[in-house]
Amino acid sequence: MPASGFSAAALAARLSALGLVTRVEEHTRHTSVEAEIPDALSAELWREVLDVVAEADRFGLLATSLNGRTLWAVVRRTVPTTGDVGGPGDQR
Repeated sequence: MPASGFSAAALAARLSALGLVTRVEEHTRHTSVEAEIPDALSAELWREVLDVVAEADRFGLLATSLNGRTLWAVVRRTVPTTGDVGGPGDQR
Protein backbone atom coordinates (compact mmCIF):
# COMPACT_ATOMS: atom_id res chain seq x y z
CA MET A 1 0.00 0.00 0.00
CA PRO A 2 1.40 3.43 -0.89
CA ALA A 3 2.24 5.92 1.84
CA SER A 4 -0.88 7.93 1.04
CA GLY A 5 -3.00 4.83 1.61
CA PHE A 6 -2.18 4.90 5.29
CA SER A 7 -3.21 8.54 5.57
CA ALA A 8 -6.38 7.92 3.59
CA ALA A 9 -7.12 4.83 5.68
CA ALA A 10 -6.61 6.86 8.86
CA LEU A 11 -8.92 9.56 7.48
CA ALA A 12 -11.57 6.94 6.68
CA ALA A 13 -11.21 5.39 10.14
CA ARG A 14 -11.70 8.76 11.82
CA LEU A 15 -14.77 9.52 9.70
CA SER A 16 -16.15 6.06 10.49
CA ALA A 17 -15.60 6.71 14.19
CA LEU A 18 -17.85 9.77 13.76
CA GLY A 19 -20.59 7.47 12.46
CA LEU A 20 -20.14 7.97 8.70
CA VAL A 21 -20.00 5.15 6.16
CA THR A 22 -16.81 5.52 4.12
CA ARG A 23 -15.26 4.17 0.93
CA VAL A 24 -11.54 4.23 0.11
CA GLU A 25 -10.38 3.94 -3.48
CA GLU A 26 -6.83 3.75 -4.85
CA HIS A 27 -6.03 5.74 -8.01
CA THR A 28 -2.83 6.21 -10.00
CA ARG A 29 -1.77 9.45 -8.32
CA HIS A 30 -3.94 9.61 -5.22
CA THR A 31 -6.17 7.77 -2.78
CA SER A 32 -9.73 9.00 -2.34
CA VAL A 33 -12.08 8.72 0.60
CA GLU A 34 -15.82 9.25 0.28
CA ALA A 35 -18.48 9.40 2.99
CA GLU A 36 -22.22 9.73 2.73
CA ILE A 37 -23.46 12.67 4.83
CA PRO A 38 -26.87 12.21 6.48
CA ASP A 39 -29.43 15.00 6.22
CA ALA A 40 -29.52 15.56 9.97
CA LEU A 41 -25.94 16.30 11.01
CA SER A 42 -25.35 18.54 14.02
CA ALA A 43 -23.13 21.61 13.75
CA GLU A 44 -20.73 20.04 16.24
CA LEU A 45 -20.39 16.88 14.16
CA TRP A 46 -19.88 18.98 11.00
CA ARG A 47 -16.96 20.73 12.72
CA GLU A 48 -15.43 17.39 13.66
CA VAL A 49 -15.85 16.06 10.11
CA LEU A 50 -14.24 19.21 8.66
CA ASP A 51 -11.33 18.89 11.11
CA VAL A 52 -10.70 15.38 9.77
CA VAL A 53 -10.86 16.19 6.05
CA ALA A 54 -8.76 19.34 6.52
CA GLU A 55 -5.78 16.97 6.74
CA ALA A 56 -6.35 15.80 3.15
CA ASP A 57 -4.71 17.43 0.13
CA ARG A 58 -8.14 18.34 -1.24
CA PHE A 59 -11.72 17.86 -0.11
CA GLY A 60 -15.21 18.87 -1.07
CA LEU A 61 -18.90 18.09 -0.90
CA LEU A 62 -21.03 16.80 -3.76
CA ALA A 63 -24.73 17.44 -3.17
CA THR A 64 -27.48 16.34 -5.56
CA SER A 65 -31.20 15.92 -5.23
CA LEU A 66 -30.90 12.33 -6.49
CA ASN A 67 -27.97 11.00 -4.45
CA GLY A 68 -27.90 13.14 -1.33
CA ARG A 69 -24.59 14.48 -0.04
CA THR A 70 -21.19 12.85 -0.49
CA LEU A 71 -18.10 14.23 1.21
CA TRP A 72 -14.87 13.46 -0.62
CA ALA A 73 -11.20 13.84 0.28
CA VAL A 74 -8.05 13.17 -1.74
CA VAL A 75 -4.61 12.28 -0.43
CA ARG A 76 -1.85 12.46 -3.06
CA ARG A 77 0.55 9.56 -3.37
CA THR A 78 4.04 10.31 -2.15
CA VAL A 79 6.42 10.73 -5.07
CA PRO A 80 9.85 9.22 -4.28
CA THR A 81 12.92 11.40 -4.52
CA THR A 82 15.40 10.61 -7.30
CA GLY A 83 17.67 8.60 -4.99
CA ASP A 84 14.78 6.38 -3.84
CA VAL A 85 13.29 5.54 -7.25
CA GLY A 86 15.22 2.31 -7.80
CA GLY A 87 15.03 1.15 -4.20
CA PRO A 88 17.79 0.89 -1.61
CA GLY A 89 20.08 -1.25 -3.80
CA ASP A 90 19.99 1.23 -6.69
CA GLN A 91 20.80 4.42 -4.81
CA ARG A 92 23.81 6.41 -5.90
